[in-house]
Amino acid sequence: METTELVVRARTLAGRCGPGGRRVLGIAGQPGAGKSTLAGRLAGELGPALAVVVPMDGFHLARTELERLGRAHRKGAPDTFDAAGYTALLRRLREPDGATVYAPAFDRSLDEPIAGSIAVGPAVPLVITEGNYLLHDEGEWARVRHLLDEAWYLAPDDALRIRRLVERHVRHGREHADARAWVARSDEANARLIAPGRDRADLVIGTG
Repeated sequence: METTELVVRARTLAGRCGPGGRRVLGIAGQPGAGKSTLAGRLAGELGPALAVVVPMDGFHLARTELERLGRAHRKGAPDTFDAAGYTALLRRLREPDGATVYAPAFDRSLDEPIAGSIAVGPAVPLVITEGNYLLHDEGEWARVRHLLDEAWYLAPDDALRIRRLVERHVRHGREHADARAWVARSDEANARLIAPGRDRADLVIGTG
């Protein structure tokens, strides 16, 4: 499906809510699928008056907490996020009360979440949220699907997806061999957990 068609679909979703209402569009997929890229394109086409992106990655646990829990070596797994905090934010975003809602973002240069980075004004009719576990069906993650008005799953070619992941890790400071090892050990373990979620999506998108 072309980006233009997806923009039309997202715009239509935004238009379904009445005055003071809000819709939430979720974009899910395995690591490296292109979720943040697509979310950014949609928001850019719709403009800030219609759509704001709120990434799931803002709910990464901080490195100090991951180290305390002994989970730093598998950062990105379902239990390395504050899933309850994420679902609480989605509930708040679904019910605009006239106040601006502030959401966290994830700073890849710091490899840490940053609180209060994204402002969602009360008049914005569409929140686009993206992340790995939006369609995961275990624990607190199972609550997310019910908080999405529509869910899309990105399904690019695996070779392309893995190449993107390795390149991303290299850009953020890993040696190439270390990047490939991390992808094989950690990212692909998470990818196998995420894959069944495509069956819970409203739309599956093959990307190039």
